[in-house]
Amino acid sequence: MEHTQTHDGPTDLGEDGPTGAESSRLVGSDRVLAVLRELSRFPDGVGLDELTRLIGSPKPTVHRALGALRRAGFADQDDRGHYVLGDEFLRMAFAHHEARPEQVRLRPLLDTLATRFGETAHYAVLDGREVVYRSKVDPPAGAVRLTSTVGGRNPAHATGVGKLLLAHELDTLEDVEAWIGDSPLERRTPQTLCRADDLYRELRAVRAQGYACDDQENEPGVNCLALPLYATSPTTPSGAVSVSALTYRTPLSSLLDSLAEIRAVLGPLGEPYR
Repeated sequence: MEHTQTHDGPTDLGEDGPTGAESSRLVGSDRVLAVLRELSRFPDGVGLDELTRLIGSPKPTVHRALGALRRAGFADQDDRGHYVLGDEFLRMAFAHHEARPEQVRLRPLLDTLATRFGETAHYAVLDGREVVYRSKVDPPAGAVRLTSTVGGRNPAHATGVGKLLLAHELDTLEDVEAWIGDSPLERRTPQTLCRADDLYRELRAVRAQGYACDDQENEPGVNCLALPLYATSPTTPSGAVSVSALTYRTPLSSLLDSLAEIRAVLGPLGEPYR
């Protein structure tokens, strides 16, 4: 069982200084942040040797970073000697998330949508080539639920929320081609739109109709209908709200039939200021 001891004295995160190969890697506080990021990927904990391999820094350096995180309450060590995110970090993250103005304003809307359709409601924002889920409300207990998580990410081009938000940023075929650049788009399912011309036509249709669909483009057996939300700007969507459903239970045609009802739930937040 791996169980390493940490000393309680002050730690200078840069005390060993960058030398050799280390100089091209992480230095100072960047190492601590890299360790924190890796810990978030291992809810069941991860050993020091594995962390060292993932981060690519010497074991003593990673160990010092873990010591700093543990003293702050941002990391902890279980009885196997594995490291996990600390309770203080989780408390701060959830407290911040719950206190966000958009979260406070949007939660009742997502609750209404999840209850009405018996499916999952999301609020997501665009971050480069991905969408990040800021809020999620599952359907009532007993229903099959999706695996999406708050803070989780998906490729923007493969999701309804992503295409909805991209439609407000990429106006021309040249814009779409520049956005794709030299990195081909990931094909999540056979239905995923990966060619620039196909995605451009889709985004043009989204702008015209005011909503976007994901017809099993991100995950087989799951579709969604997404609409813009103007929570922080009078003209530019702050994010998108979606109802994501299992196709066998709520086909896309049923969501489209309920478009007016979903818009009514969003109310003024679903329309740009005139």
